[in-house]
Amino acid sequence: MLVSSVNSSVADSQTSADTSIAENPDQVRVVFTPSGKRGAFAAGTSVLQAARTLGVDLDSVCGGRGICGRCQCIQSVGDFPKFELKSAPDHLSERNQTETRYASKRPLKDDRRLGCQSKLLGDCVIDIPEDSQVHRQIVRKRAEARAIEIDPIVTLHYLEVAEPDMHHPSGDLERVEAALHTQWGVAKLARVDLPVMQALQKALRGGDWKITAAIRDGDALVAVWPGFHDKAYGAAVDIGSTTMSLHLTDLHTGAVVASVGAMNPQIRFGEDLMSRVSYVMMNPGGDKDMTQAVRETLGYLLTQAGLEAEVDTADILELVLVGNPIMHHLMLGIDPTELGWAPFALATNQAVRIRAAELDLVGKTNIGARAYFLPCVAGHVGADAAAVVLSEGPQFRDEMTLVVDVGTNAEIIYGNKQRLLACSSPTGPALEGAQITSGQRAAPGAIERVRIDAQSLEPRFSIIGSDLWSDEPGFDAAAGKTGVTGICGSGIIEVLAEMFLAGLITEDGVIDGAMAARTDRIVPDGRTHAYILHRGEPEIRVTQADVRAIQLAKAALYAGAQLLVDKMGAPPERVVLAGAFGSHIDAKYAMILGLVPDCALENVVSVGNAAGTGARIALLNKQARDEIRELVARIEKIETAVEPRFQEHFVGAMAIPHKTAPFPKLRAAVRLPEPRPAEAQTASDQPARARRRRRRG
Repeated sequence: MLVSSVNSSVADSQTSADTSIAENPDQVRVVFTPSGKRGAFAAGTSVLQAARTLGVDLDSVCGGRGICGRCQCIQSVGDFPKFELKSAPDHLSERNQTETRYASKRPLKDDRRLGCQSKLLGDCVIDIPEDSQVHRQIVRKRAEARAIEIDPIVTLHYLEVAEPDMHHPSGDLERVEAALHTQWGVAKLARVDLPVMQALQKALRGGDWKITAAIRDGDALVAVWPGFHDKAYGAAVDIGSTTMSLHLTDLHTGAVVASVGAMNPQIRFGEDLMSRVSYVMMNPGGDKDMTQAVRETLGYLLTQAGLEAEVDTADILELVLVGNPIMHHLMLGIDPTELGWAPFALATNQAVRIRAAELDLVGKTNIGARAYFLPCVAGHVGADAAAVVLSEGPQFRDEMTLVVDVGTNAEIIYGNKQRLLACSSPTGPALEGAQITSGQRAAPGAIERVRIDAQSLEPRFSIIGSDLWSDEPGFDAAAGKTGVTGICGSGIIEVLAEMFLAGLITEDGVIDGAMAARTDRIVPDGRTHAYILHRGEPEIRVTQADVRAIQLAKAALYAGAQLLVDKMGAPPERVVLAGAFGSHIDAKYAMILGLVPDCALENVVSVGNAAGTGARIALLNKQARDEIRELVARIEKIETAVEPRFQEHFVGAMAIPHKTAPFPKLRAAVRLPEPRPAEAQTASDQPARARRRRRRG
């Protein structure tokens, strides 16, 4: 299966970028998620010590005495084919007296351990929760400003209800129905929630026969309050593979009152989607574990948004959720195994409406709140892609528009108002900085912008949390709070593109060891070479394995997009980069690396979290739900796994920007290096080849 093979290739390259795991029977292996860093250690090594040795971001301020509790971690149990190990419960030492003593005084969940006290006894996968990280991730899925026609599916109605009358006996609900009809023109109610009937009589009498009723879709009574109540909120939720974001929105005004985000806790079961499906296949009940984890995080986000905006969660009446098909299924508690192989069958591709309580959100929303899932487009093109279409509207444009929701699994829409095509492409987590040698999530201290002087080959960079560049006065002081900690996705894109422009990387993606004659930043790294981006603690370098990981990821993205262009028979006139990561990619550098087919740079735009914006549109305008349902049925789905030209495009796209595509529009705007002879391209490998020849002689 091609999708699996591409994912496997990406994973193989990423694995080679990590710390080597020795094949030593006296050592045990450990993989830390979400960073993907791994190594081998003597049995009995503490998790904290292993994390520090590998440069894993695990907090601790008490020197490993089990006092501060900041080094909490979670062992992920099961078979992990991607990591080629099994993490069994007895591979980690049992809780000791120090942990028991700590748990008696402060919260320590049953699945959590103190990293300083837990010992590695066998192969383990260890997850570092966000609250245990020193440099916590910045979730960049903020709500985008957008004019949306406000017509929510849930509306509030203030009622003056007739009191009971011995001469005209009727139930309280019947008199509420009469008031709705006479005062608001609402026809007979089709549905009344049981919690409403249970609360109705107290609300009527507590409000002196005046109540506020929440009506959903014109005929369902879902909530009541005594007296006048004018607060009604909804939540637009984007369930990303890597991050989850939630925008708490006023249903009257459309204003976003709070935006919160968190890392998707399912990362500990697998960085990419197919790894998570594999985990379910290898570990019976694994889907339930992932469902529980993602639902708990959704509840946490609802609570956090309510606290931030000072909103009573009982006033949250509607949720709209979007995500790729695997996230969609796991949130709904559906086993995603069928999405792991052809024909990638969805349990349903239709819109889904359920009670929010069915997502284990009791107490996190109003008891009558509903959760609405937008329809999925195809087996690996999900509700998030439908939301992107709703947000960006390629179906209304004359020009050919390529919309790419960049993430661990890229979802691609191409076309115009005449015709739309869709596919997905398994890019893996490398584009987001995961499993890159010095890679990390977007957090304060992460390098996000890079420039390299073409003459001196010296770099300068900026980090998240500071507006200054590294060569500007005051940078060291500004970076003092966080340090320079690693490189995130936008940074790795820019440094590779800049290295290519400066001649440090060849067209075929080889770090040219011959350039060591011009700069001491090119250094030997085994049989290949690396480029030192930052000297200090930690040293941040770009390795040959990092370059390969990005090549594989960007080639998969390009191949999927070009496949749609082939099917359409017309080149893109406009490119839209969506998603939390896509919104921070500089269009020029995306084109230099060849992430997408050639397009005029001025027509390549970043739009931020378009999936979240589409979810807000569906939250605030009920007609939009009907529109996207009809449109999704008309989108033509292309399955890359069975398309023979996908592999051809993939191979060509491994080069920078491409092996055969001329990219004339890019060349008109950027002076690209000319391809070098084969001898120069492989100069960094010559010593190794010579050694092999001598051995054969």
